[in-house]
Amino acid sequence: MAMACKGCGDGTELPFKFKMAFQPIVDVAEHRVWGYEALVRGPEGESAHSVLSQLTDEQLYRFDQDARVMAIETAGQLFDDPHARLSINFMPNAVYEPRACIQKSLQAASRARFPASNLMFEFTENERMSDPKHVENIIRTYKALGFWTALDDFGAGYAGLSLLARLQPNLIKIDMELLRDIHLSQPKQVIVSALAGIARELDITLLAEGVESEAELTTLRAAGIRLFQGYYFAKPGFMSLPAVRGLGKIDLSLAL
Repeated sequence: MAMACKGCGDGTELPFKFKMAFQPIVDVAEHRVWGYEALVRGPEGESAHSVLSQLTDEQLYRFDQDARVMAIETAGQLFDDPHARLSINFMPNAVYEPRACIQKSLQAASRARFPASNLMFEFTENERMSDPKHVENIIRTYKALGFWTALDDFGAGYAGLSLLARLQPNLIKIDMELLRDIHLSQPKQVIVSALAGIARELDITLLAEGVESEAELTTLRAAGIRLFQGYYFAKPGFMSLPAVRGLGKIDLSLAL
């Protein structure tokens, strides 16, 4: 029997408002937008911090649910590519029982006529997880339901490779600090190349986030990475899908 969610049935509204921005995830091998990450913003486009700093522990569940619903419903209005994925950040500690807590998201997808199979849920390793077994159960459940799962900020948090081995997400996003000026750092290039090999062996998709320059992109493309996100391609669009630059300039001969 599924445990009861503390926030289920709680009609109390959050005491603050928020909206969404969308940043493209680009597949450079196919010269197309692979999907978009939904990012929380203030009601006038203020930073995510301006919203999250108002959040209390008691509001985690409600905020997590409301943010998912808003991301899905807004994507349903904006997306015109039926294959584009929507990546939604979630808080593992705000999920009490995965199958119960996903219902509002599924209902929102149905209302918005957004394919539930195009949803990807990503979480970060930047904060220590209070219950890794619980997170493992969430990932396993989401994958069984047909969603993609992603580990964000890989290489910047507490667990690293041990967490990757335990959770086996569909996708990992390499932390931008490891990628910054990678064309100038041989140690970074070696690490990323090794990580690309690990991802291939585990059948995990690799995404480079925070890419800001053509030099970074060229070096990462040479390592075999095909999914990218960052200001080089587009800044997040507030309640909109931004124009994407640079897709036609990539030399596909650099692929391994």
